[in-house]
Amino acid sequence: MGARAQMGKRIAEIGFNAGGGVVNWFPGHMAAATRAIRDRLRLADLVIEVRDARIPLSSANEDLQSLLSCKRRIIALNKKDMANPNIMHRWVHHFESCKQDCLSVNAHSKSSVSQLLALAELKLKEVISREPTLLVMVVGVPNVGKSSLINSIHQIANSRFPVQEKIKHATVGPLPGVTQDIAGYKIANQPSIYVLDTPGVLVPSIPDIETGLKLALTGAIKDSVVGEERIAQYLLAILNSRRTPLHWDHLGNERMQTAPEFDGRNKNIFADSIPKRRRQLNVSDALYIEDLVREVQRTLYLTLKDFEGNLEEEGELESLIDVQLTALRKSFRIPSHRACDEARTMVSKKVLTLFRTGKLGPFIFDNLPNSS
Repeated sequence: MGARAQMGKRIAEIGFNAGGGVVNWFPGHMAAATRAIRDRLRLADLVIEVRDARIPLSSANEDLQSLLSCKRRIIALNKKDMANPNIMHRWVHHFESCKQDCLSVNAHSKSSVSQLLALAELKLKEVISREPTLLVMVVGVPNVGKSSLINSIHQIANSRFPVQEKIKHATVGPLPGVTQDIAGYKIANQPSIYVLDTPGVLVPSIPDIETGLKLALTGAIKDSVVGEERIAQYLLAILNSRRTPLHWDHLGNERMQTAPEFDGRNKNIFADSIPKRRRQLNVSDALYIEDLVREVQRTLYLTLKDFEGNLEEEGELESLIDVQLTALRKSFRIPSHRACDEARTMVSKKVLTLFRTGKLGPFIFDNLPNSS
């Protein structure tokens, strides 16, 4: 095990995680859905496996890998705009060196999704023989961007075939035994290629605490399963161990700006969870968030810079994180009358929101295999 992999395992298992145990996230009612997905996968001519570019290995559904390895497959590393571009190309090369087609994508970018569809068409045209209709299926664990990808595919499909209707079970020949609600969109002729828009719910099998925390950090597991404070502590532990805040040293000499008090508008920006429907930000919102991000980064920089302990010592790393959570309370202007536990939860939620919206910068938390 490389040094960075050992560091990640150590961080995942340090004291503040001891009470949590292994992350358990496989509700019983998901079992039937998973079996149905397995059946549908067997009918697909090509599978687009969507993973989170920030955790290219941890976001794989291990329960399906044996089946996917036997399929014609493209690994789509989504959310590339939130992943470290200096490392992203090495991950693509890693998968390609394993004889696996891989592409980093942004599901919200039409050009990026078009590139993915072009690769899908190429792979299917290479093998087309007697089948007049070919099926592509999109799979992935929760919150890797399957729905966003499907929506972009839908838009592209409508631009190519504007009068098409959703194909139904009776229309697509090779779908025996599949439920009636499967539908899809035509993306190519000669051969006719359809992308199924029912990726289903694929729940990750979580082998260890570290993988579980990475999935929780990127939103694949509900925060309530792990706890916002525990997830935020894990994020800060990684950033500190990698000395990431020290890269924000240009903020160290800046005068601390007085952030505006949270009014109704600002509370909406940092709701308890990221809103399902994104609202348009105005100029005032954007400036507020930019100032807040700089203040948060400055706080993390100064607390790490002033830290005189040993980051390799678990107890000392925990102490630093406690100091940072307290300092961030001031950065986020959490009212003083808030109880300590309540304030830490509020700070944790806001830190996670900044990370998950890419405001703290691009990161990749998995380690390349065989890397030190």
